[in-house]
Amino acid sequence: MFALFENPRLRGGIHAEEHKTETSALPIATDFPLPKKLYIPVQQHVGKPAEPLVMVGDKVLKGQLLAYSQGTISAPVHAPTSGSIVDVKDFPAPHPSALPIRTVVLESDGLEQWAELNVADDPFQLDPEEICLRVGAAGVVGLGGAVFPSAVKLNLGRKNKIHTLLINAGECEPYLTCDDRLMQERSAEIVAGIRLMLRGMDAPKALVGIEDNKPEAFAAMREASRAFSNIVVSQVPTRYPMGWDRQMLRYLTGQEIPADGRATDIGVVVHNVATAYAVYNAVCLGQPLISRVVTVSGAALAKPQNVEVPIGTLMSEVLAYCGLDKAKLARLVMGGPMMGDALPIAEVPVVKACNGILALSHADIEEQEVQPCIRCSSCVTACPVGLLPLEMASRIKVNQLDAAVDLGLKDCISCGSCSYVCPSNIPLVHYFKFASGELVKRQQAEHKAEQTKRLIEDRNNRMERMRLEAEAEAQRAAEARAARLAAQQQAQQAKADGADKTTQSVAAEETA
Repeated sequence: MFALFENPRLRGGIHAEEHKTETSALPIATDFPLPKKLYIPVQQHVGKPAEPLVMVGDKVLKGQLLAYSQGTISAPVHAPTSGSIVDVKDFPAPHPSALPIRTVVLESDGLEQWAELNVADDPFQLDPEEICLRVGAAGVVGLGGAVFPSAVKLNLGRKNKIHTLLINAGECEPYLTCDDRLMQERSAEIVAGIRLMLRGMDAPKALVGIEDNKPEAFAAMREASRAFSNIVVSQVPTRYPMGWDRQMLRYLTGQEIPADGRATDIGVVVHNVATAYAVYNAVCLGQPLISRVVTVSGAALAKPQNVEVPIGTLMSEVLAYCGLDKAKLARLVMGGPMMGDALPIAEVPVVKACNGILALSHADIEEQEVQPCIRCSSCVTACPVGLLPLEMASRIKVNQLDAAVDLGLKDCISCGSCSYVCPSNIPLVHYFKFASGELVKRQQAEHKAEQTKRLIEDRNNRMERMRLEAEAEAQRAAEARAARLAAQQQAQQAKADGADKTTQSVAAEETA
């Protein structure tokens, strides 16, 4: 199931059952029927949610801006088709909580009429700043799962003097093959996107890492990049989680990202291969990110395949298109089975982060009884970060979160490798996710307490300032009153003195 590698550039990981052949040999389905309604959340990225600028009743064209980005870390969203805005409301998010999120509801008119697109005459002659502006305006975000605004990373790359662009095409999660098919079918467009990203960052070279279980994709990318010596396409071992950027970077470059640092700290920026394709569409075609390729797979489906669907399509419609057998469905997952999110309902929209929809059967998710740990150290060997999973879990069980943090809890990437290899079926990764959530709660409570403390201190300072100001004002008023009284007394005295002098003068005259 797993073994230690002699290659020092590899650490931990597992050979999980791939389940990729069900979809990897089939072409991307591009004939998905246009939905009658699309549900487009305004928060599909890291950072601030986009602000809707459309109202109910507005007519919109395909590619038209629906919500604009707010601030630097944000991304706009656009209309996936032409039609009418029928609502702007809260709608369940594609998240385990299914909590509502602000959503623009678009009713399609079936015409697919495009808005005017801003197409450059020669995209490869654009200034780096202009490339970044176009990528940002198109709403392109990281499509490997992080959904960080891509234009921000390109700008950071230029400011940090990046020497390498790393294109992550590992796609190590079981079931997922959307990147594989994208590389097989649209490699020329991906390479064009990579060239634009290099220009946008002023970076000299790009490395593309593809797992060696994707020979067709590797061959297609090698051929498409043959004319560009600064783009190097390499194979990496098939081993989960090779798609983790630190693992991929370590293997391809031998460099290690600092524990508390980022890839930019060592002169590298990492982007997903699907993001490169989105950059091509944005800069070369002027098209915003309004659709994506999604792997739809699992034993509960009659026709598992990769499908290109408009953003905002309900997952229930995608599942129906792929022949969902509801009687077999035991769990619905967005993403891969290792790090994806289990969804309670299918009536949630496909968003930019959605690279997979898995309809798993009861056989796929058969849970076995947890047994006592046998101290085999399999979890230690499998951990790609080099942590001690069992020791961390032991601390978490007795609520010693600080001790778990000291053992590296914050470095855990929740890849699930430790749980996968455990012969005792101990759900180690669940402990770590729980503890991470508790740490967030504690940090929030501490932050709230600190805010409350500051508010109380500010209030006390304000009250003291008001008291001092009131005392000073009272003192000034008293001094003013005293001054007025003194002036009055002085005036009265002067008047009295004047009257006395007048009396004395009259008396003197009478005497004379």
